[in-house]
Amino acid sequence: MRLLLLILLVVLALVHREASANLGGVPRKRLKMQYARAHCSRYRRVFEEYMWVVSHWYPDIRIEGENYLPQPIYRHIASFVSIFKLVLIGLIIVGKDPFGFFGMQAPSIWQWGQENKVYACMIVFFLSNMIENQCISTGAFEITLNDVPVWSKLESGHLPSMQQLVQILDNEMKLHVHMDSILHHRS
Repeated sequence: MRLLLLILLVVLALVHREASANLGGVPRKRLKMQYARAHCSRYRRVFEEYMWVVSHWYPDIRIEGENYLPQPIYRHIASFVSIFKLVLIGLIIVGKDPFGFFGMQAPSIWQWGQENKVYACMIVFFLSNMIENQCISTGAFEITLNDVPVWSKLESGHLPSMQQLVQILDNEMKLHVHMDSILHHRS
């Protein structure tokens, strides 16, 4: 069934490519898909599937993919946590008591960490990585055509289906062809 659907998509893409080639003189469009870094492997796979279909259906569209960056405050928090993690692991390994510098007595968890350095370093490492990933994970899959947003996972809450993406692009391409013909008639 999947093979039949794939063959049908390829045939339709070839027919659509031939029809698109007959338009002539239409400027090349740029489709950009930005996806969340934390979901990179899953979203990257979706991007590659969409890219394959779009490139066959719309050969005049240049497709780009890149990471969608989180808000600057979350990037700064993630950077701080990353540096703090390295400093804390370094202090655990070296055995320096940072609380003595402030004239405080070391809490019992610090003493436990000094007795169990490997476990303490692993806990610090994994907990801080979890916090960093939460800060930089946006869950975004944003699609723009010539820098105009056409789909936002952040707003819709889900990825577009292949049919939705093709329908959006069809509508956008028809609109641009229609606008170009209006501009040519006025000149």
